[in-house]
Amino acid sequence: MQQLFPSLSSASVAALLALVISTPAMADPTVPAGSAEASNWAATWQASPQPVWGADFLFPTNLPAVLQDQTVRQVARISLGGPRLRIVLSNAYGGQPVTVGRATVVKPLPAGAIDAGSLQAVTFGGSAQATIAAGASLVSDPVALPLASLSQVAVSLYLPGATPVQSFHWDGRQTGWIVAGDQSAAAALRTSDPGAISSTARPLLAGIQVEANPASPAAPVVAVMGDSITDGATASLDRDSRWPDFLAVRLAPHGAAVVNAGISGARLLSDGMGEHALARLERDVLAQPGVRSLIVLLGINDISWPGTAFARQAPRPTLQDMAEGYRQLIARARSHGLRVIGATLPPFEGALPGTPLDDYYQAEKDDLRRQVNAWIRLGGAFDAVIDFDAVLRDGAHPSRMAARFDSGDRLHPGDEGNRAMADAVDLNAILPGLLPR
Repeated sequence: MQQLFPSLSSASVAALLALVISTPAMADPTVPAGSAEASNWAATWQASPQPVWGADFLFPTNLPAVLQDQTVRQVARISLGGPRLRIVLSNAYGGQPVTVGRATVVKPLPAGAIDAGSLQAVTFGGSAQATIAAGASLVSDPVALPLASLSQVAVSLYLPGATPVQSFHWDGRQTGWIVAGDQSAAAALRTSDPGAISSTARPLLAGIQVEANPASPAAPVVAVMGDSITDGATASLDRDSRWPDFLAVRLAPHGAAVVNAGISGARLLSDGMGEHALARLERDVLAQPGVRSLIVLLGINDISWPGTAFARQAPRPTLQDMAEGYRQLIARARSHGLRVIGATLPPFEGALPGTPLDDYYQAEKDDLRRQVNAWIRLGGAFDAVIDFDAVLRDGAHPSRMAARFDSGDRLHPGDEGNRAMADAVDLNAILPGLLPR
């Protein structure tokens, strides 16, 4: 692959990172399908896997190409809590098996410390060591670690052998660490040791599931499929301030969970920095336990990538192409009993100024965005619609995002914009009957 923009300034790289700023959660094989035990597990957190790209791609992976005799510790804020949890590991794009020598979960404390008394070993089929087959995922045994809704958990994975990093989630908006040796049970990682690195990329860890109270019905889960706006490209680091995070805060008191299936650079119809939505729907949404509703916020990269450095010769899709893609997504989700909610595409005039991708916005692209939004609002294909375009746009200049919601790149909302998006969601529209009218 040809190197793109090898001499970018640091400011340009930062703006570009914001632009593009998907392994199923398998059921526990020891539990009969349809049993009460199986039905009481719910997805509560997710990081959709992507294939790792080569070193000549525009953006760094922020991970070593190979991990060996190293521990990876990642922190995740769950949406809904429960008395027990399971972790989901993914080797979706790996060409060879991956061996995990040891895994632990623990409650983190501020400033990188952990609650050592909460540390629990994670097993897989009763064994501390496990192998994730090439192209597959692996679900752990249940772990007795009671977690409150909207609380954090730290997951540590020790990788003893040479482990090529081929599946990851590029930007988790949360600082993690890779350190030497088996530090999976360490109260404090030796982050000052030579070779220790921090990264917001997430290798292997793809999901967390929690067990509902056996006396209660299974918790409803809302899945969100999106691109960098949903993945949180410009959300504040380590602050859980992506719009699905704020939505989780609203839903948790009502016993409902949110999983974020956003991937930066994602598209509805074509692969981007991950497989397109129709290719990863089964893994990232339909296979997630407890999912009742799907929110779809996808399409701006389909519209705007063609003609830019990312897809210079690619044809732009038509409104008919986009509509057919949405219809296919809706039909497949409904065949699994899901309610499907469409979200309009936010305004983006002037996106990525001062970067080699300042042609991301063009007037004819915006014309197509408006046509797509009209189809989402009026086409009757979705069960409900969330009008993010109306929420975020500047009233005096509707093709541009309002300044108070803009992260600064005129494409991605900042934290205040993300909160406004979550506040605009009608909870009864995504989960009918959740709140009294």
